Amino acid sequence: MHPLVIVDGANVVGSVPDGWWRDRAGAARRLRDALARLAAAGLPGLPGPVEVVLVVEGAARGVDSIPAVPVIAAPHSGDDEIVELVRQAGAEGRTTVVVTADRGLRERVSALGARVAGPSAVARR
Repeated sequence: MHPLVIVDGANVVGSVPDGWWRDRAGAARRLRDALARLAAAGLPGLPGPVEVVLVVEGAARGVDSIPAVPVIAAPHSGDDEIVELVRQAGAEGRTTVVVTADRGLRERVSALGARVAGPSAVARR
């Protein structure tokens, strides 16, 4: 079973002031497409292959999955959805990394045994 990398879409997209706020769904699609390379390459300190999941919320909920990157549209809070994914992965005994800069989310998932990485860990282009 490959390690699981869960990407906090809203947080990672929002980490670079590139005009994402004008087209949130488009920004999430661009991130999703960039994450496809991550599935094979892995993260610093976590060589590939890895399973990558992108969690989106709000205006980005309409973004579709692609074969290398499933997209999960959080019905409410993206953070709560990520925490639930970490719980499930922990129950399966999987190594899990959450990519986010959100301090509160980092604390919540760390308490469940997940590693955390900042948005710079994932190439966006």
